[in-house]
Amino acid sequence: MYTLKKTLLIIDDEPAIRLILEHYFASEYDVVLTANGQEALDWLHQGHAADAIVADYEMPRLNGLDFIRALRALPAYESVPLLMLSGTDETSKKIGCLRAGADDYLVKPFNPEELEIRIQKVLARVSV
Repeated sequence: MYTLKKTLLIIDDEPAIRLILEHYFASEYDVVLTANGQEALDWLHQGHAADAIVADYEMPRLNGLDFIRALRALPAYESVPLLMLSGTDETSKKIGCLRAGADDYLVKPFNPEELEIRIQKVLARVSV
């Protein structure tokens, strides 16, 4: 039986992080990579859809917090699972992201397996 892969949108300005995550998740997901929040919004506005989104906090053009706000303002994306990655463990940034609509927040460096489990958990909750 053939099942379609879910689409995972990864937003990070660090090419190495994008490459690692693409390699790690490619067997389970259709992975789409963008370098900043504005590129990601442009991709979504073109009619594409993501089943889950992983976004960096510190990015040029449109940072993670502004991306969350812009994403959650769009009715079609108000409930798409969104996990944030950040190089800082600053509590105020974590709280700001979670209040703005992020579903989870991981600090870099992180274990891709932990990220995978968190994505699976949030996807299981929204598909019920």
